[in-house]
Amino acid sequence: MKILVINGPNINFLGIREKSVYGTQNYDYLLKMIGEKGESSKSFIEVFQSNHEGAIIDRIQDAYFDGTEGIVINPGAYTHYSYAIRDALASIQIPKVEIHISDITKREEFRKISVTAPACDKQIYGHGLDGYLEAIDFLLAKIG
Repeated sequence: MKILVINGPNINFLGIREKSVYGTQNYDYLLKMIGEKGESSKSFIEVFQSNHEGAIIDRIQDAYFDGTEGIVINPGAYTHYSYAIRDALASIQIPKVEIHISDITKREEFRKISVTAPACDKQIYGHGLDGYLEAIDFLLAKIG
């Protein structure tokens, strides 16, 4: 099983930015957690992070060619306005899960709208970093 986890802008600043919203665990902790999930599920899980919209789109398009079987994506702020990322997600026919660490439905009005979620099979929000593991489990069950 080959799964791609894509993290958008500022996710690499976990443990630094808004700890009351995103928690105190840092990005290395998230990477370790995902790595352990890959080992325990005998899956290859690649993690990609970029603060640049075009790089995220390029990586989604590359997934079409490289044997990726499922995508977990936390588009960060791009969730709310990047129709380009939405179109890239919609262009590939593999299972996709949108993830958000915080509960976007209980935050600012603009955060309640996701233009990328309709291009995904599922959206998970408000479960902290564990939401990534839930998303991976969903993909493993769907693909498996």
